[in-house]
Amino acid sequence: MKGLGELERTVMEVLWAREDAGGGAATARDVSRALAGDRDLAHTTVMTVLDRLAKKGFLERERDGRAWRYRPAASREGYVAELMLGALDQTGDRDAALAHFVRSVSQDEVAVLRQALEEINSIQLNRTRVEPGG
Repeated sequence: MKGLGELERTVMEVLWAREDAGGGAATARDVSRALAGDRDLAHTTVMTVLDRLAKKGFLERERDGRAWRYRPAASREGYVAELMLGALDQTGDRDAALAHFVRSVSQDEVAVLRQALEEINSIQLNRTRVEPGG
């Protein structure tokens, strides 16, 4: 997955924050208002960025009267995970890059990785178990 440009990332941050707060899909006007304090952008610029992000697959959109409502197609964490996988694809040795990455994270992050691996192993174990009578 290709990375986002600075303005695209700023717009996505507004939409991810809105989603994190339990808000629904946003119009271009909503995004423009959210950015008004930080950036001096023309409303048409925000509309163009939203349209491009939707065409690239980063946003889903639905009609609401004459306006479009936009929501992220994936979570912020999902986007970052895709970037990380893309970076691994760029290496000549995924295993070595992954091992180097793991050695560079904090102990708290190691604990998170262990927890995720345990959850994956548990799910896989449950899938391979044969149910009695099944």
